[in-house]
Amino acid sequence: MSSVETTGYHGSLRDLPTDNWMSHLPRSLWDVPLCNLAIPGSHNTVTYCLDRNDRSPVDLTQPDMLRKLDKYMKPLIRPFVYKWAITQECSVKEQLDAGVRYCDLRIAHRPNDHSSDLYFYHGVYTTVTVETVLKEIREWLDSHPREVVILSFSHFQGLSQDLHRLLIETIRNVFVTKLCPKTESTHLSNLWHLGYQVIVSYEHAVLGRHEDLWGPVPYWWANKCRADLLVEELECRKRRGRPGGFFVAGINLTEDLKYICSHPTESLKDLVTSTYPHLLEWVKAQSPGSGSASINIIAGDFVTEGQLVPIVISLNEKLLQWTQ
Repeated sequence: MSSVETTGYHGSLRDLPTDNWMSHLPRSLWDVPLCNLAIPGSHNTVTYCLDRNDRSPVDLTQPDMLRKLDKYMKPLIRPFVYKWAITQECSVKEQLDAGVRYCDLRIAHRPNDHSSDLYFYHGVYTTVTVETVLKEIREWLDSHPREVVILSFSHFQGLSQDLHRLLIETIRNVFVTKLCPKTESTHLSNLWHLGYQVIVSYEHAVLGRHEDLWGPVPYWWANKCRADLLVEELECRKRRGRPGGFFVAGINLTEDLKYICSHPTESLKDLVTSTYPHLLEWVKAQSPGSGSASINIIAGDFVTEGQLVPIVISLNEKLLQWTQ
């Protein structure tokens, strides 16, 4: 091993190579549970490949009025849907290279599709299947053996119990021995020793017991389209105390139909980039750890833009005085 691998990094954590930042953490952080570290995440991770030829109705997560308009005025309304449904422009590999270690994966089965193929969705469906993306993640992990990812599977639109079983089987077949059981300690030193690189959160009451599937990861969603109101909501959540394990503070803004109609030439990316400076000031003030006001995963939109990822990674410096 190199000196970095045996002793860790001693400079500013903000300068760590983002594709291997976990393996370069200072040695004193190797025995901190992942739920007590600051971890960058991406909200609605797979929306960089939405199907622009899809003519299926927009999903139930969209405003009721937008769904009605889309039904009868699809050629006019659908361009607005795409502009506000894309939350990430980079592929999952590019996000992992950029330092993302939590992926928000929203699963769907296309209506009237007689195959067992599963897709991601946000308003509309993706062109890429779930299995394809999981294999891309596996390939990336093979070349980054000391990095650990948290994959949160949720929403599950249109999945039958048989499709749930198929998805779970696919997860196991793709990641095999990399899957970390929910009974295992998540210290990096322990995960490295055992070869575990994937923690799967499965947000559904599937049949049977699954020791290799973790329960839901709570997501603090502010449901605000203004940065100041989002920060206010997150601070309110912090005062109530953090969950005991993994959880996400989402700094993703939520557009509503009123906002979209009043900003017809803009997109979600315009909204995000204009408010990121304010939101990043809040992020810089956060601290990881086990305290009631500490944070864990911080997820946002367009995470490869700006400095969100290195700022979140650098928050772990605040733990060093307690671990050294």
